[in-house]
Formats: sequence, C-alpha cells, structure tokens
Amino acid sequence: TEDNEGEDPSERDLAMIYKRRIQWSVHKLAHRRQVVEELLCDLLRVCRENFLNSPFPVLQPAIGVGSACEGWSPEEEEDVVYCMLVPLKPPSGHAFLLELDTIGEMPQKSMRVRVELVCTCSGEQLGNTTLCFLHHCKQELTGNQEPNILQTLCTGPYLDVQKIALWFQKFVTSAWKVVPQSHDYTMEVLPSIRSCKMKLKKGSRKPLLVEIVFGMQQGNSDIFLSSQPTEVLVPSSTTWLETYAVAEAKFFQHIARQAPRHSCYLKCLQLCARMLVGTGFSQYTLKTVVMHLLTLIPLPSWCRRDFLLRLDDVMKYLNCCLVEKHLNHFFFGNEGMPEEIILPPAFKMAKPLNLFQSLAQDPNAQAVALQEFNEL
Repeated sequence: TEDNEGEDPSERDLAMIYKRRIQWSVHKLAHRRQVVEELLCDLLRVCRENFLNSPFPVLQPAIGVGSACEGWSPEEEEDVVYCMLVPLKPPSGHAFLLELDTIGEMPQKSMRVRVELVCTCSGEQLGNTTLCFLHHCKQELTGNQEPNILQTLCTGPYLDVQKIALWFQKFVTSAWKVVPQSHDYTMEVLPSIRSCKMKLKKGSRKPLLVEIVFGMQQGNSDIFLSSQPTEVLVPSSTTWLETYAVAEAKFFQHIARQAPRHSCYLKCLQLCARMLVGTGFSQYTLKTVVMHLLTLIPLPSWCRRDFLLRLDDVMKYLNCCLVEKHLNHFFFGNEGMPEEIILPPAFKMAKPLNLFQSLAQDPNAQAVALQEFNEL
C-alpha cells in the first residue's frame, strides 16, 4: 500500500514476527499477576490464623519472582507460571542457622538450614502458655503441646524442603474453601516435591498456574535461599539453593519507577525470549544482558519508538559477549547496582563472575553458540 512504501522491509518483517509471537500484552501479564498476589495474600492470612503460636514455620508475605512477575515471559498465556516466593521465619522457641553445603568460590550454590531450640522460659514467666522446648522434659511437652519443628519438618537437625512442601500442600487443600477466591475459582494442587503448584480455573477462561516456593533470607539482604531446584540440579531434600530472584524483581521494580511511560524494555525481553525458545541460550542469559543494558543506556532511550534500536542493542551485546566469551553476572562486583538493592558484603567485594566461563574453557562450545546465534 502507499502507506507502506517508505517502510523498510526488514522492519515490516519484524513487526509481523512481533505480532505473531507476542499474542498477548505485557498489560495482561501485569493484571494476572495482581490476581495471583491478592490470592496469596488471602491464603497466607488464613495460614497465619490457623498456625498462630504453632510449632510450624512463620510464613512471611509472598514476593513475586521470575519472568511473569517481572512483566515478561517466553510462554504462551496458558503455560505461564506465576512464581511466588514465601520467606520462612522460625517459630517461637527455634532458630534457623544457615550452613554452607558446598565448597568453592562464590556464588554459594547451596546451603542447609540447621534448626536449633532456643530458650523461651522468660516468655513463660510473662504468661506465655507455650512451654520452652529446650528446658521442659519430653513428658511435659508431649502432654501439653504439639511436636516441635525438628520432629515434623526436619531430617536430622536440618529443615527438609520436601516435608515443608507436603505440609503446605495439605494446608492449601484443606483451607481453600475459606479463601475468598474459592467462590470464583476451582483449585487443583499439582504434583511437586519442592514447592506447591496450583492450577486455578475460572469458568471457561484459560487456567492460571501458580507456583509457591519457600525461601530463607540471608541476613537482611535481597539474596535468599530457595526450595526451587535449577534446570540442571535437583538437590537433596535438606539442600536449599541460593537465588537472586528477589534482587532481580526489585531491580525491575526500580526500573519501572524510573523509566518513561510506555517503555519498551519488557517487550524487548518478551520478544527475544520467544525467539530463543528451543535454542541453547537460557532465559537467564538474556535477562542478564538486558539488566546490564538498562544500566548502560539512559532510560529515556527505551521509549516505544526506540524499540528496534534497543532490540538491536540486545542482540549486539549478546553477540559481543559470545565473541569475547564473557558475560558478567549482574550481582557480583557490579558498581552500577541501584542503592535500594541490598546485597551481602561478599557480593559487593567479589570479582565479577563470568557466566560464559564454559565457553572460555571449551572452544567447540563457543563455536556452536556463535553458529546458533548467527542462525537466529
């Protein structure tokens, strides 16, 4: 048509790819995330009411993590999983102590959570009816209150991820009827050994998939231990894996507050993620590239009209990293980190960590990656 005569054919092709691959908007992702957040808020409120002063972990407010909660996803609408991390605090009379489970350089890939009894005798003197697990004999405790967490959710002295997941799944199944959303949604708990996966269905609408994972905060930082396994590692039931997901979610919240309205960075992520499905490039590699670019390119330059330029920047940056066999982890030794993201001191002082170390050690792997990139 006359309207298209001045258009670059490559731009028309890209527009068609964008329309075909991104079949639903970032706005819809945000709306469904809000539904999930409200559900988890109500579900955890019911949980706290049921387990008040009980010897079970104290569930903290849920934190939305992962691509869908950040506002982008490589999946089709019906396959998107909204992941919510629920931090755990010890119940009264107990303490959680983190122990390194692996030996080597940063990052710390895995840890165990030792549960220890602490004295609550002073609380008894103030009228607290819960007996001190540390100083009362087993006969007194058996007759007066439930078993402690060491007897129910631990293997040896260590908190057991699988036992926590099973405990929470049973709670959700029994408590669903008193959650307000039960009037609108049917709920099915799906099989999972390290988390609680829920499938919510409302009438004829596409199902909503939610995964609740459990976390343990490291100090007062935004770095947590998570019950969620990685793509390549399913650890033992007493092993918790370090995750940067909360820090990543806070980074995207920071960008959302600073960026102009209708910025295109989430759409760049979404389109690139769709294009990389089925390749050897991970979502985490792509997200790391975009996070670096968001600190290097001024945010006003991510307006909607700059979409093609920024998309080109993402692919050029990734290509450059492949050629140089080097992509820095975003949270280690990064001097451009926003101040509101709280990292352990060791992260700030660490040398930058190369996510492409395997390419540096294996020329054949680099050649394969470059060939795959060129085909994209």
